[in-house]
Amino acid sequence: MRDLIIYVILAAIGYFIGSKFRHKKEKLAWTGKFQTVAIVLLVLTMGSRMGANDEVIENLGSIGVYSLVVTVVILVFSIIAVFLARKVLRIDRWGMLVSTDVDNDSVTQEENSNAEGGKIDKMTLVIIGSVILGLICGFAFVDKIFDSYETFNTIAGHAIQIGLCILLSLVGLDLGLDGTVIDNFRKVGLRVLIFPFAIAIGSIVGAFICGLILPLSVKEMLAVGAGFGWYSLAPGIILEAGLAQASAVAFMHNVMREILGIIFIPLVAKKVGYVETIALPGAAAMDVCLPIVEKSTSGNIAVYSFISGLVLSALVPICVPLILAA
Repeated sequence: MRDLIIYVILAAIGYFIGSKFRHKKEKLAWTGKFQTVAIVLLVLTMGSRMGANDEVIENLGSIGVYSLVVTVVILVFSIIAVFLARKVLRIDRWGMLVSTDVDNDSVTQEENSNAEGGKIDKMTLVIIGSVILGLICGFAFVDKIFDSYETFNTIAGHAIQIGLCILLSLVGLDLGLDGTVIDNFRKVGLRVLIFPFAIAIGSIVGAFICGLILPLSVKEMLAVGAGFGWYSLAPGIILEAGLAQASAVAFMHNVMREILGIIFIPLVAKKVGYVETIALPGAAAMDVCLPIVEKSTSGNIAVYSFISGLVLSALVPICVPLILAA
């Protein structure tokens, strides 16, 4: 909770500063490149942390396969759920209410997207490369440089926290420089709250289907799916219920959901829609993945992302115990 408050305050400060320098927006274009560099360093650190984690490496066998299947199925159903919710709410792929008025920014964005054709987004390639390099470095070098994983994990944790503080300040700065976010959010209103619940439903439906085809019970798979990407909480709750294998799958699934979210956010933004990107990371949409969502989409979607991640995080300690108690 403390970290969340810090992130919100820093984003608010960034927004305030950006709003005061809106007339010098062109001169502050360099912040976009700085943000990209910061994202790369953040993803590298996260990848190294995962690559050095023995628990992750040890679970790359059958549990890793189960977790990958669960993650892919849940991501697909989450995206479908957000897509359907967006259509019902009459919100376009850019996160704007559908109207007869033509939004120039949206038109420009669509033209740019179409002009790129079938090319793979550069940000996607950069993120994939950063994740792979981080995993390799973590697996091959961390134990040679640090006395223990705990030491490295502590340092990496602080580095990630500092990186998130910097990135969320920059996200706030971008929103302030843009100057349209508040007006656009007012137009969408409470509709934005529908999306995290759509993601939750999509995740649960995907988990239910996995429970029918994988060697874990439907109840266990529903509990795994209800983790919504929060890998430090859901596995512990499941383990306390005496479900060791399901806990391991939950841990790997939630790790994979965050990593695959980081990798595929730019691709989903380009090929499916901006709003659908918030379905990928689940609870991590409000912190770790928020800068990547904002960088790959727009300031409007950053608001969607934060609210979605916040609601999903609140649902995890409610849904997982309820499912296990049923």
